[in-house]
Amino acid sequence: MKAKIHPQYVEATVTCACGNKFKTVSMKSELHVEVCAKCHPFFTGKQHLMDIQGRVERFNKRYGKNAEPSVAPEAAPTS
Repeated sequence: MKAKIHPQYVEATVTCACGNKFKTVSMKSELHVEVCAKCHPFFTGKQHLMDIQGRVERFNKRYGKNAEPSVAPEAAPTS
């Protein structure tokens, strides 16, 4: 490996806008972020599916998410 081309990594403190702090390694000693795993809606379970213009209902209607299950027709008796 070539000398003097690799960055120096130091222990960094990451501070989130929600107040959460954790340590990692980086080229900077302090990092500030807006969203972390403690406050992101995906990780907290508070994520909501946005239903814009009835797209979810239209998908369910088109691809068979009916309220009543379909019944297979009975076979005709052979004579």
